Amino acid sequence: MTINKNLHSIVADEYDTIRENIEFASFENNYRSIMITSPTYGEGKSITTANLAISLAQNSKKVLIIDANIRNPSIHQIFKIKNTIGLTNVLIGQKALEETLNQTEFGRIGVVTSGPIPNNSEKLFRSVLLEQLLDKAKELYDYVLIDVPPVLEENDSKIMASLCDGVILVVRNGKTEDALALEAKKSLVMVHANLLGVILNGKRTNPILRKLKI
Repeated sequence: MTINKNLHSIVADEYDTIRENIEFASFENNYRSIMITSPTYGEGKSITTANLAISLAQNSKKVLIIDANIRNPSIHQIFKIKNTIGLTNVLIGQKALEETLNQTEFGRIGVVTSGPIPNNSEKLFRSVLLEQLLDKAKELYDYVLIDVPPVLEENDSKIMASLCDGVILVVRNGKTEDALALEAKKSLVMVHANLLGVILNGKRTNPILRKLKI
C-alpha cells in the first residue's frame, strides 16, 4: 500500500476531483465526519482513505483519520506509526481522544489507530463514548475520515454509518461483483446512512480511483 505524494500525478488529480466534490457537499450540508467502507476486503478503502486525507491536507484542511477496522487495521502500517493505544482505549473510557492522537509526516493529518483488539467490538461501537469522540474530533479538525471494516463483513460499519455525516463506498474494478456492490448499498440504506458516492478503484493500472458520484 503506497501513499501518493506526487502533487502533479494522475492519481493526485483524481483525488483532487473527489476532494472538491466532498468540500462542495460539506459547504452546502456541513458534512464533516465521513466513513469510508467497501463491500468486501481487498477493494482499496484504506489507501483511499489515506490519499483522500492527503489531498484535503494539501488544500489547507486539518484532517483526522480514525482506524475503526479494529480486527484488521492497516492505517498505522500505511503511515508507519505504532498501534499500541488507539480507538478501543477511548471507547472503554481508558484514554481521552487527545491522548491517542498521532502526528504524521503530513503536518495537517492526525491519526487515531485502532488500538488493542477487544472481545466485543459491537458493544464498544454502541457506546455513547463513540458519539462523544466524533463530536470532539470535529471540534479539533476540519474533516474526520473513518476507515471501517467492509460493510458486508462486520456490523461495526453499519453502526458507525448511522453516526457519520456521510459515507463513501469503495469498489474495485474487475473484483467487486455487481451483486455485492448493490448489497452493500442496500445495507447502508437500511441503517439510514447518507451515501455520498462511490469510488471506482483500479480502473487503470496507474490511477487508484476513477470517479466519485455525489
